[in-house]
Amino acid sequence: MTQPGLDPAFWRGRRVLLTGHTGFKGAWAALWLHRLGADVTGLALPPAEPSLYVAARLDRLIPSHLVDLRDAAAVAGAVADARPQLVLHMAAQPLVRRAVADPVESFAVNVLGTVHLLQALRAAPELAAVLVVTSDKVYSNGEDGRAHTEADRLGGKDPYSGSKAACEIVTASMAQSYFAPRGVAVATARGGNVIGGGDFAPDRLVPDAVRAARQGMPLTLRHPEATRPWQHVLDCLAGYLAFLAALADGCDVPSALNFGPRANHAMTVGRLATTMLTALNAAQGWNHAPDLGSKEMRSLAVDSTLARRSLGWSDQLTAEHCVAWTADWYRAWFRGDDIRSLTLRQIENYEARACTQNIAACAAPS
Repeated sequence: MTQPGLDPAFWRGRRVLLTGHTGFKGAWAALWLHRLGADVTGLALPPAEPSLYVAARLDRLIPSHLVDLRDAAAVAGAVADARPQLVLHMAAQPLVRRAVADPVESFAVNVLGTVHLLQALRAAPELAAVLVVTSDKVYSNGEDGRAHTEADRLGGKDPYSGSKAACEIVTASMAQSYFAPRGVAVATARGGNVIGGGDFAPDRLVPDAVRAARQGMPLTLRHPEATRPWQHVLDCLAGYLAFLAALADGCDVPSALNFGPRANHAMTVGRLATTMLTALNAAQGWNHAPDLGSKEMRSLAVDSTLARRSLGWSDQLTAEHCVAWTADWYRAWFRGDDIRSLTLRQIENYEARACTQNIAACAAPS
């Protein structure tokens, strides 16, 4: 039995518009959707160097519209060309510290950019479902260690979190005003902190650890005591695909869902850094350089019970597996291995694991 959202029979030939496909999560999603048989069109900024998109030669697999979400006319043109049936909107300005330094950019991309996309999708005649990806940081976080549920109040004490919370409100309002009357399902997915091969962004823990290991330098941590809902990129994306498929099939599912690891998989920044550096055979370790003016949250967790119950989705990889698979990817990248083959192999291994877990769950006595 195939885990919900991973059945090639559902995706085969479906026209999917994937935004943010040149980014870290987006490139994984593009490769996976292509493997599942979807007719994928990408919309994003040009790729950075290095990137999974470039290393996996994704430009040879799917057509792309390299446009800025802030350009409403360009977005509308890309949507018209793609003629989407399904949309997975992942394009964003995703970095907390960059948003603190330039809040205007983050609100323009994350909020107005989403408005531009949704406005363009109003003219898509065959559209069936839209999933807008926001963040686990959309909640008003009292940093009490409690895992947030979908019913908790939205908020955000920093510009990144605020932009993503605003994106939730924008999506809900446009869904009710324009898409619900047409029978088009629109929802939001609130993903936890994702790790995996192919992330090269600045100011993110795993890429910083990879750069430190490669340079033979110690890693510098701002908040080693902070906790985050770490999960592998494939666990998170499997949730998104299950959610989008359920929306397209007209299932009675919530309009917003959290996707994060089980509570017993929580890990501090310091522990993840130590584990990752060890897996990369880096002897330098890490040092602590406190950022006293930081706006970053110290405690963050989301409760994904509703996604498990309503979709049948379940994360497959423990924290230890997340680190092992991620380190394997970067070690292969260091060696110059074929990145597309490597990434597809991890996707195939994940599918096999998910299928086995699903069969075991179905066979278990009730």
